[in-house]
Amino acid sequence: MKAVQRCQWARTPLDIKHHDEEWGVPCHDDRTLFEMLILEGAQAGLSWSTILAKRENYRRAFAFFDPHKVARFTKKDISRLLADAGIVRSRAKIEAAISNAQAFLAIQREFETFDRYLWAFVDNRPIVNAPRSLKDLPAETALSRALSKDLMKRGFRFIGPKICYAYMQSVGLVNDHIAGCFRRAPNEKS
Repeated sequence: MKAVQRCQWARTPLDIKHHDEEWGVPCHDDRTLFEMLILEGAQAGLSWSTILAKRENYRRAFAFFDPHKVARFTKKDISRLLADAGIVRSRAKIEAAISNAQAFLAIQREFETFDRYLWAFVDNRPIVNAPRSLKDLPAETALSRALSKDLMKRGFRFIGPKICYAYMQSVGLVNDHIAGCFRRAPNEKS
């Protein structure tokens, strides 16, 4: 029996679960889009495995990623989060998550959904790349720079071009599964 081939970065059980079930799969659910946006910002300077290990703690700490609730977080909430060992205790990242929730809601008001805003950057169809290995994956692209610039203009923080590209991969705007990965073909038809 042949072993399942995955992208090389999926090594730990949490990485494998994320790779097999979420990464590169087109997402159109606003709450999940918000969750991944906050998690990608929290990941800055850290490994994705670290954030995946803290994901359930983030869900609990950030009101299960309800942007309406997070947007109303107060100084008391910031103090609570800074004391929570289950998340990354960075004041800048916590404050960014709150202001990003406010900016996220503003986009929903303007476009009806964040999904509609986000997917317009790729003409509502995932970009399918053809990486042969991890070395072929870019850290950022012209499109991630454009998305980052627009999000920052709208008040988002911790959303530079590299974070945007990782976000685009996570929510399926980009299919970067390597050649031979068992998840590549199913996502090409999404």
